Amino acid sequence: MARPPRYHEAQLLDTALRLAATAGPTAVTMSAIARAGGVPNGSLYHRFPHRSALLAQLWLRTVEHFQQGYLTALHSDPDPLRGGAAAARHVVAWCRDHPQEAAVLLHGPQAFGRDEWPAESVRRAEEGNRRTLDALAELAGRAGAITEADLDRAVLALVELPLAVVRRHLRTGGPLPPHAEDLAERCATDLLGRLG
Repeated sequence: MARPPRYHEAQLLDTALRLAATAGPTAVTMSAIARAGGVPNGSLYHRFPHRSALLAQLWLRTVEHFQQGYLTALHSDPDPLRGGAAAARHVVAWCRDHPQEAAVLLHGPQAFGRDEWPAESVRRAEEGNRRTLDALAELAGRAGAITEADLDRAVLALVELPLAVVRRHLRTGGPLPPHAEDLAERCATDLLGRLG
């Protein structure tokens, strides 16, 4: 009977997450993870054959966790303005509750070596992005979006502005202000109300 693994993938990714959040994506090396996690190199390479596979998995785990909650918020109300407001609030609230993960997402996939990811990881990332953008476009359509400019306004309202609310604070290590969710919601509702 095989021995159960001593080092689980989630533990290794948690170590990589801490390194990325505190020192940036370039700090996430195989040797740094092994040192920080007290993991033998062989165990690390058994789970991840190379650094790009580990970086891809770290990104995917983080972004899929975010997208799952974001899509739930986006579909939380049949009224597109209320659903959009919930999605904008979710961006800020999720970043408040998951500052390390938010720091990873703010770097973007290219900083995590997206051009060198395994093909399956690229496919997963593209599927998740497509699913999220399709849901956002559907909500924007229900809110009155007709043109490409309308869709751009919806992306600004539901993604870019909420991220702008948190970016400055997360980059400086300061706490998000208590009114951050309200600010994101008000901006989203105002812009979505002007579609069409």
